[in-house]
Amino acid sequence: MRSIIVFLLFISMNGIAINGFSQWKSYRIGPKGDTLDRIDMKGYKQGPWVIKVPDLRGERGYEEEGYFEDGNKEGVWKRYSLIGVKIAEENYRWGKLNGKQYYYTYNGGLLREESWRAMDPKVAFDTVNVYDVNNPNIVKDRVVVKNDGFSMKHGKWLYYDPSEGVVTQTENYWMNKLRTGDDEMVSDDDIRPLSLATGAKVVKNDTATKTKVKPKEVLEYEKKNSGKKKVKTRDGETGY
Repeated sequence: MRSIIVFLLFISMNGIAINGFSQWKSYRIGPKGDTLDRIDMKGYKQGPWVIKVPDLRGERGYEEEGYFEDGNKEGVWKRYSLIGVKIAEENYRWGKLNGKQYYYTYNGGLLREESWRAMDPKVAFDTVNVYDVNNPNIVKDRVVVKNDGFSMKHGKWLYYDPSEGVVTQTENYWMNKLRTGDDEMVSDDDIRPLSLATGAKVVKNDTATKTKVKPKEVLEYEKKNSGKKKVKTRDGETGY
């Protein structure tokens, strides 16, 4: 009786394993017995992966590990040199860089900290806060931007002296545009707000705010006749 029960359990467990593995076109079993590098029947990479890239034409090889979701990198991915030193830690969303990214030298010293923003590929436009460059807690404006399908530099970038661990350079980006210390943006015309109806850039009308500069002759005339009785001049109006 016991042998029959053991046999049935064996068949049951193997049936579950077969059904579980049958959903993958390919996979491999890792050193700890977990299923890695899975490709589903639609050809999408799924779940935990370990990718090895060998040295090639003078370029150093590396090994990276992370998680795939429907063929896209998702969440935290870590990259190591072939001798096991961590050289990068990246964050992904929708298969694109999103949030903080950290890059290290082959000796392990922090080299650079980047900040990126990924946009949902399902939407054509997104609304982004514009923060004060001197006080990131203050939202100065909200701007509608077009989704071109790429990650954008967005936030503070820090460059380090890897031997000393101190910051040597700081950059601030807003949707791929470098912001200067006076809270202006390089190529500001490229990031004007977009019309949700047409997707066209909203053109600012600055004519109302510009101060008209009077010609030199007019200034001299006004100076000459200041304080005198009003002098009638021809200005194009009728009834004079």
